[in-house]
Amino acid sequence: MMASFQALRSQYASLLKRFLSSTKDFEVLATVPPDHSAESETLYVLDSSFNPPTRAHLRIASTALLENPKPRPRLLLLLATQNADKPSKPASFEDRLAMMDLFARDLRARLAESPAFAATGLTHAVENLPLVDIGVTRKPYFVDKAAAIEHSDSYPVALEQVHLTGYDTLIRIFNAKYYPPTHTLTPLEPFLSKHRLRVTMRPSDEWGGPEEQLGWMEALARGDRDAEGAQREWAQRIQLVPGRPPSEQPVSSTLAREALTSETDDLNRLVPDQVRDFLLSERPYSGNSKV
Repeated sequence: MMASFQALRSQYASLLKRFLSSTKDFEVLATVPPDHSAESETLYVLDSSFNPPTRAHLRIASTALLENPKPRPRLLLLLATQNADKPSKPASFEDRLAMMDLFARDLRARLAESPAFAATGLTHAVENLPLVDIGVTRKPYFVDKAAAIEHSDSYPVALEQVHLTGYDTLIRIFNAKYYPPTHTLTPLEPFLSKHRLRVTMRPSDEWGGPEEQLGWMEALARGDRDAEGAQREWAQRIQLVPGRPPSEQPVSSTLAREALTSETDDLNRLVPDQVRDFLLSERPYSGNSKV
């Protein structure tokens, strides 16, 4: 197993080096499984640092894919490498890409057990499972990432993107300070006229309860953000979905890194199986510093 992990890391190190030496803003490095013939109408995009991938990522992706299993969806796991000329901490980009690959396998195994993708014949069931792309982008900002995906030759231009985010990310997306020089929300128009956001609500007091988070959407639809350049119909392109119940223990990449150095038994709760095996075998984290 250790040899296979090292081979996987080496594979992604080579693919990443090729990408960084190119002029591309976005590239799909690999697909799990390697099948480029399948057509999809919807591309779900999970953009994260994957440091490491966790069961929270698994929940966000699986619930979205199970919600609309037909026609066959596709998932892009996206890692931004805009600082790839500097050492990434606390895990290298090739380690993260290897774990994203293993996460894709864990996700497909989980989906295979669900009634939505199950079928009378095993082969048919596997054929119905989403393909999972492992992608990288140089772009640091959400709108630019979406445009890079759209303008690449990896997917049909008309393919609808559904970006899977948390409520905290939604607030950042709608913060006009990120859109110089005008500092309005008009740069969101090209994205929200064609694509969607599927937002997982946060159970934290920092963001308020479900009523307050849903109230944010109602305010957008009501026109409270019109003066900033927002459009009321954008609210129809944003779906808010329940997240982790407050009664459940939290799951995060930070907790997973901490568990690796102290309570390894907690990894079973925090990360999917193949990611856990990689962490215990390769030990990509020397500490529990945050990113």
